[in-house]
Amino acid sequence: MTAVLSAHDVAYAYEGADPVFAGLSLDVAAGRSLALLGPNGVGKTTLLRLLTGGLRPARGEIRLDGSPVSYSRRGLTELRTRVQLVLQDPDDQLFSASVTQDVSFGPVNLGLPADEVRARVVEALAAMEITELADRPTHLLSFGQRKRVAIAGALALRPAVLVLDEPTAGLDPSGVEALLATLADLQAADTTIVASTHDVDLAHRWAQDAAVLAGGRLHTGPAAGLLADEALLHAARLRPAWGPAVGRLLRRHGILPADAPDPRTPADLAATGD
Repeated sequence: MTAVLSAHDVAYAYEGADPVFAGLSLDVAAGRSLALLGPNGVGKTTLLRLLTGGLRPARGEIRLDGSPVSYSRRGLTELRTRVQLVLQDPDDQLFSASVTQDVSFGPVNLGLPADEVRARVVEALAAMEITELADRPTHLLSFGQRKRVAIAGALALRPAVLVLDEPTAGLDPSGVEALLATLADLQAADTTIVASTHDVDLAHRWAQDAAVLAGGRLHTGPAAGLLADEALLHAARLRPAWGPAVGRLLRRHGILPADAPDPRTPADLAATGD
């Protein structure tokens, strides 16, 4: 699979601190969904900022479509147009008086014509199902609505890769379901999605690929297999997903064929009895 975004032998340390990474590599496959997992403080957000140009590696390189990223103004503009980061707390990104003003900020700063800016805002609001909020002051929105506006602001740039830092944090169950449905629609429209989380069940259910930070190393592979590795999850201080555990139990009792995939959702589990 072609990597649209990648890190190669990347090292990084904050000033006066031990290295966060000493030689980390990751390929993000075009058109797929990737979950980045690990406990708090392990460096997930640091890696996302490296991938999106907010931080510069001390060693190694970040590549976009196979070419090393340039940290010139032009190079960073190209990276941030193609790869957009949405932070965990939407209040760290929202600063305009209204939803429309906030979502239009990126396209306006690209110097796009006014008609194109308006079209992109309409498109992004529709994608996030918040068209009715267009004229609403951002400070009057709920937390979940602010999350959607922050993502809409990223989508207005029509990125190839959307990078989300703990996108479901602070959302209620219905908000999580709505966001996952939106991410599925975006991926169906050829947007590559990368999301950090410490929720293994969510990652097992949603992601095609996974990357787990454990012991200073990054372990990567298809999510279905990687997130069934209990030893790896224990080393990463993560709770195992219910799907692989239930799958093993069903196979042991002959309810699920030996070569059948683990259930990822309650609907998958219910279908085992059909």
